Amino acid sequence: MKIFTSGVVATFLAFACSSPADGYLVKFYEGEFDEMGAPSGYLNASGDTIIPSGKYFYAYTDTIRDFGMVMEDESGKILGINQNGTELFEVFRYDNGPDYVASGLFRIIKDGKIGYANPSGEIVIAPNFACAYPFEGDFAKVADNCETEIIGEHSSWVSDGWYQIGRDGKRVE
Repeated sequence: MKIFTSGVVATFLAFACSSPADGYLVKFYEGEFDEMGAPSGYLNASGDTIIPSGKYFYAYTDTIRDFGMVMEDESGKILGINQNGTELFEVFRYDNGPDYVASGLFRIIKDGKIGYANPSGEIVIAPNFACAYPFEGDFAKVADNCETEIIGEHSSWVSDGWYQIGRDGKRVE
């Protein structure tokens, strides 16, 4: 028989304060601490396991209403998933974790190209760019071709073709 730990108990306490109609998933984890590599998964409001413990290396999102982020495995690849556990896209990795939401959008990757999604997991600008910086207000700096320059433990993008796009993904002149 498995002994429930504080992470599982906290999850069940959260469910006691919610109704099954709330329609979201809550993270649970095995062990005393929620740490990278510790088995975790997601339960619905009825307590049913929707995403089993250990399917992903790490679960970044505590509560999935529409969209959540998980680390696939030790390689560090971060995936966006929906409430059913369907993998939607790869999330751009920045500063040892998922890209930050800036001006309501974060960067995603598909087929080696960068695009943007909103916090609900909807793709707002299709991945078409070789390099793309976060939005600052209504604009983002992007390039159709670029190279990554490594300087010590840091890297930066180099391109002669930077341009700005608007929130519709179209080039701003």
